[in-house]
Parts: sequence; structure tokens; C-alpha cells
Amino acid sequence: GLGFFEYFQLCEDLGAEPMPILNCGMACQFNSGELAPLEELDSYIQDALDLIEFANGPASSRWGSQRAAMGHQAPFGMKLLGIGNEQWGPQYIERYARFAKVLKERHPEIQLISSAGPAPADDRFTFAWSKLRELQADIIDEHCYAAPKWFFDNIRRYDDYDRQGPKVFMGEYAAQSVAIASPDNRNTLECALAEAAYMTGMERNADVVRMASYAPLFGHADAWQWTPNLIWCDNLRVYGTPNYYVQSLFSRNRGDVVLPLELSGDPASGGQPDGRAPRLFASAVKDERSHEVILKVVNPSDQAVPAKIVLAGCGKAGPVVQAQALSGGNLNEQNSFENPRRIAPVLHQQRINGPVFEQVLPPYSFTVLRVRAR
Repeated sequence: GLGFFEYFQLCEDLGAEPMPILNCGMACQFNSGELAPLEELDSYIQDALDLIEFANGPASSRWGSQRAAMGHQAPFGMKLLGIGNEQWGPQYIERYARFAKVLKERHPEIQLISSAGPAPADDRFTFAWSKLRELQADIIDEHCYAAPKWFFDNIRRYDDYDRQGPKVFMGEYAAQSVAIASPDNRNTLECALAEAAYMTGMERNADVVRMASYAPLFGHADAWQWTPNLIWCDNLRVYGTPNYYVQSLFSRNRGDVVLPLELSGDPASGGQPDGRAPRLFASAVKDERSHEVILKVVNPSDQAVPAKIVLAGCGKAGPVVQAQALSGGNLNEQNSFENPRRIAPVLHQQRINGPVFEQVLPPYSFTVLRVRAR
């Protein structure tokens, strides 16, 4: 099994921040919904304190000495801790408040992650946000499993979030091709493009959305309990889905600064039903170290879009623009064990002569453009 020590080691090996999620005295509310009595909650809070000491305490402390005895003398430096997963209602708020009071008094350096429930917009969600805002929560975990249309329609979800309020961890999300929790859901190109479009909205609002996590990560072809999954395997083979390549492209093309971006276009026949040109979704960031502007653009339509790109405020750009495009022939295409890279990024390069250049965005595509600009 995987214990806390192995978990912290794995995070260290991956160069990832550990973020354990602890039981807050509540069972899964979709199953039994069993609650630990409030008079027994102190033992759960003590477990959290002990874990912090195990992860971060000196080797001379009780739990730090246990870590050292296991072979890791130095603290792991844990900074994030979740209190409950996908919990909701007054019972959760009452328990979270007790955890937060003790943990913030003893360990103000630890950022606590609280739960907004299982859905992105219902009474449970609204109640959680109102109460957690009153409690001055650090980070609130939002979950969303929905149809691709929901993701396309909600790319501006975080534009109006309070910049002074709690930050967001989009802790579980995935587009559902058929219905939420349907065994017939598939990792289609449409779902991947919907998630990519939504992620441009999260990236544009990176001052609010601190973290995001597709879920679930793995599925075994012969022993799964949920679909879709990011990566599929059997006993001998593994393949990444189109959704996996979306996550990979975002992960490998992060920036330090979010740049303002404007999408504009003239009306065009043959586009949307009302005569508009195909709708695009985009974000822009700058990598300060490489001096590159990184553009991410989603074209979910069946038409190639010739785009004119203007890097306003840049005196020089180029001489090469690197384009990685994820695209397919139709929105229902998927990867498989037999054809694991049917939908996978393809790299193209073209020479440019300055901060204004043209780029064709393929139909049904997610494209990442990188160009040096000063």
C-alpha cells in the first residue's frame, strides 16, 4: 500500500507539492453519510497536527523522529492540506471550522483546502462558498463533471470571482460525453477540446485559480469503475487519451505572466448558424526565462480558421513560431490500444518576420504557439 511516507517520497521524486486530503469526521455523503460525533472530532484534528509534524517537524520531535527513522532526516516541507473531500452542508462547515481554528493557530504557514461539494453550481455549492468566505478560507476545492457544452459555456466562470476572496482549486473535472457517471462515457476529442477551452479560462484567471486537476488519472481496461479517465492501461499496454495530451500541452507550456488578449473577427458565412465566424477560445502567457509568448487557442468548429496574430507592444518577434496542434477528423475520435496516438500533438514550425503573422488553426483543434518576443 501507499502510506504517507511513500506519498511524500513520490512527490519529492516528481518535484511536486504534496497535498494530502484528510478525513474530517465525515464518510462519503453519496454512500453512508456517517458522521463522527463532534465530541470525537478532536482525535481527527490531532491526526492532522501529527501529520504536519511528521512531514515538517524537526527530527527531534515525536513524529519527525519517526520520519527520520524511516530514512528521511530533512522535513518534506508540506505547505498544503485538505480538510475533507467532496463534502457539503452545515455538518461539513461545522467540522471544517473546528479544524481551521486549531490548525491556523498552530500552523499558520499551512494553507488549508476546503470543499465546495460535488457540483459546480447548486444550493450545496452556494452555501459552501458563502460560509467558507465568512471563515476566510484559503483555498476552496470545486468539482465539475459535466457535458462538453457546459465547459464551452463557462470559460468566463472565474472572470468575476472576488480577487480578495478565497482562491480556487479545481480539484476534479472532466467532460462527460454521454452523461455524468455513465458507463458509456468516452474520452472523445470533443471532450478534450471542451476541457482545453475551459482551461484557457482558468489560465486567464490564474490569480484566482491556483490549481486544477483532471480526474480520474488512471483506468484499467478490465477493471474500471468510472469513465472517462486520463490514461488507460491493461496488464501490458498503456495509452494517453486526447484529454491527456491537452493536460500535457498546458503543463509543458506554462508561463510566468498572464497577458491581455483580444479575440476579434468579421462576420462570415458558413460559420455559426447565425452567420458568425467559428468561435475560438484562447489565453496568452509569457515565459520570462525564455522570453517567449505562449498562445493557446481552441477551434472546436469543423472549419479551418486563418488567424492573424498581432503581438501588440513587441518590437521584435521570431524568427520562428513553433506550433503544436492537437486535432482530428471529427469530434468523436478517440485513442485506443490499437491506435494510441490517433489524436496526439503534431509539431510545426514557420518563419516569421515580426510581431504580426498568420497561423491557420485546423478544424477540431487545440493549438499551442510559442514565439520569442521582446
